[in-house]
Amino acid sequence: MTQPVLEINHLVKTIGSKPIIKDISFSVNEGEIFGLLGPNGAGKTTIIRSIVKLISKTSGDITILGKNIDNFYTEAIQHVGAIVENPEFYPYMTGLQNLKTFASMSRTKISNERIHEIIQLVHLDKAINNKVKTYSLGMRQRLGVAQALIHNPKLLIFDEPTNGLDPEGMKEFRLQMKTLASQGVSILVSSHLLTEMELLCDRFAIIERGELTHIADMKVENATENELIHTFRMHLEPLELSKQLLTDWNIDYILDDNAAAHFFIKYIPSDIPELVKKLASEDISIFTIEAHTKTLEDRFLEITKSNGGSMA
Repeated sequence: MTQPVLEINHLVKTIGSKPIIKDISFSVNEGEIFGLLGPNGAGKTTIIRSIVKLISKTSGDITILGKNIDNFYTEAIQHVGAIVENPEFYPYMTGLQNLKTFASMSRTKISNERIHEIIQLVHLDKAINNKVKTYSLGMRQRLGVAQALIHNPKLLIFDEPTNGLDPEGMKEFRLQMKTLASQGVSILVSSHLLTEMELLCDRFAIIERGELTHIADMKVENATENELIHTFRMHLEPLELSKQLLTDWNIDYILDDNAAAHFFIKYIPSDIPELVKKLASEDISIFTIEAHTKTLEDRFLEITKSNGGSMA
């Protein structure tokens, strides 16, 4: 098994006697998009700031490509590109001038070819010679991504990167991240936006009140749902007869609170055609039948409710 790009083991952060991060452990693999999902104030930013040593952790170990940041910070951080807060630029300089200024601070020489390659990647070629003060929020975000990428990092870290972006900007960011991950770049991203994380991440961890309450593999869960779907939403009438028949046949169901005569039925997919025949033979009208899979929002709410939390 290959070494994780980022490993966090038993991370703790306290301020005075108040615990902010409570014994959190997770890892990010090569070419993986890993999400930290949770409400504002859950501790996501504290975790990220601890990784790049913008704040000091109380205890625990953080390693980047096998280098512990406490002992080998310079060697470890050279592999990281990050936007921890809103990217800051010189507004009266052009996008290109900003990138060249940032490149000049790098420990390794950044060629003009590399700079222009990154500009193309983030689709800023048409605006790169304009002053940053004229940029929209989405363009500033793209310039921030370019800045994070300029030294060819192995790990990218973004804290709430789509805040303030319109749907098109969110989609563009998502596609850029997936392209980078396909090239072997690892990405750690935090957000409180459930739908965005579901569309973006390979795995995600739910953070609540400084605790890691759940880690889920979206690829595995989606594959499981595609292959082993066992819940179907069916519109059956008449209602009372349908309920009676399903009860008599020992078929597990619940009624949809939002629609009369709509049933959620647990059943083996290959047996659905036979069930349809049985219902029809009893003069049950079947108006719709569709596979029902849980969204990330469904799973998140189930997990947080079981832990007594919420997104509020």
